[in-house]
Amino acid sequence: MRLFLDQMFRVELAERLRAEGHDVVRASEVDLSRADDADILAQAISQQRVLVTLDGHFGDWAVLPLTSHCGVIRLRIHPTTTDHALRVLLPLVAGRTEKDFHNQLVIASPGRVRWIRTAG
Repeated sequence: MRLFLDQMFRVELAERLRAEGHDVVRASEVDLSRADDADILAQAISQQRVLVTLDGHFGDWAVLPLTSHCGVIRLRIHPTTTDHALRVLLPLVAGRTEKDFHNQLVIASPGRVRWIRTAG
């Protein structure tokens, strides 16, 4: 799966996802380590990648409306370690393609996944 990791994720997460066969780009790898959410989303869209974030603004339509996009996975994990992220993220993407996430906001936490269609 083609994933775009938001700026708060450590390089270890990208490395472990790559080891699992995923095509991963981190925000900091494309000079977006201090970018705002709209720029992060725009980059994920332009690269046709599913965005993975911890940021609660994704899903708050008053702050950042989601129109057509390749998918947003918002992880709700505590603590925000690489291991916790992988425990939620790997089962979520297993057996799925980017198309499954198209125009979907997926809010995922241990034991719970909520899919929200955000655009036509």
